[in-house]
Amino acid sequence: MLNYSGRLDSVYAALSDGSRRAMVDRLSRGPASVKELAEPLTMSLPAVLQHLRVLEESGLVRSQKVGRVRTCRLEPAALQQAEQWLADRRALWADRLDRLEEFLDSSSSELDSSSSEGDQP
Repeated sequence: MLNYSGRLDSVYAALSDGSRRAMVDRLSRGPASVKELAEPLTMSLPAVLQHLRVLEESGLVRSQKVGRVRTCRLEPAALQQAEQWLADRRALWADRLDRLEEFLDSSSSELDSSSSEGDQP
């Protein structure tokens, strides 16, 4: 897990911005040109390019320039690593909550049996 630490930091940092998440969301439907990515955003083209640079540096996005058009594609492997990290945390907490439930159930059973024993003359 420690091997992915730096990569995960950059992925989550890249995803921390709403505009970059919007770009990732658009790219999840297929490749898009920078112009297509910029259209729904209310920012300048240089600002869009800065956001794309962050996404590329994190490994979430790859781009290729053909002529005057730069096409961007989502890199699923980077998202899968982030998703796996979350899944590991989810499994850990599910296990802890299951154990807590078992403990509370057994404690409740012990209290019920001890109070019913005290009711007998």
